[in-house]
Formats: sequence, C-alpha cells, structure tokens
Amino acid sequence: MRILMRVALCTLALGCSSQSGRVENVLPAPSGTKSAAATQLQKGNALFAARDFAGAEQAFREAIGADPTFAEAHYNLALTLDRAGHQGEAKKHYIEAANLAPGHKVIWDSPPLREHTNGLNHDVDKKSYLDPNPRGF
Repeated sequence: MRILMRVALCTLALGCSSQSGRVENVLPAPSGTKSAAATQLQKGNALFAARDFAGAEQAFREAIGADPTFAEAHYNLALTLDRAGHQGEAKKHYIEAANLAPGHKVIWDSPPLREHTNGLNHDVDKKSYLDPNPRGF
C-alpha cells in the first residue's frame, strides 16, 4: 500500500512540475475573420507551435496589417513577443487585444495579460475599485 501511495504522489508531483502555469496556446481566428488575416493567423499559429517565434511574429504582424482590429492576432503576437523576451512590446499588444475584445474570456483571463497589466489583479474583497477600505466590507 505504501509503495502504491508513493508512486501516486510521485506521478502527481511530476505532472504538476511539468506545467509552467503560463498560457502556451495561441487563439484561432473566429468565424467571419477577413480571409487574408485568418490565413496569416493560421500560419503564425503553426509557426508558434513549431517554436519558430520569429516567423510567428512576422505572420501575426501581417495578420494585424490585414485587419488592425483583429484581437486574436494582437493576443497571439503578444504571446510570441513574450516568449521572445520582448515584454514591453508584448504588454502593448495584450492591452490592445483586451481593448478590442472586451467580452473575450480567454484574453481577459489569461495569466500573461494579468502579469503585464497589474491593474487587473485587484483585491476581490473590495466592493469596488473606488473603495479606499482595503477589505471593503
């Protein structure tokens, strides 16, 4: 019984340690996206999966060039820039993606966006952002 318990704990520990906690998945193009922008996004997604961040960055920039209001392209570019070590520029694209897609749960709940914007990590116990009381209740 002890051996089985140890094996289970080791398996659980190895599974947890392999997860970095960061979002690694790029977003697909939603239906209705301009064809040229969707094609570039798909190309960028394939390059991102192959860990060719320079190629993915170029494809995502071309998708944004074809449709500057393409939130998923801004988000995917931000992920790519983040992986390449360009956090300052990544932050701009995370924020742009969030501004372009106010109801997009994946974009707004993503750890990279929260890491780069600090303001989204507010105290959930406060009644509102304007409440000066640290606990709010």
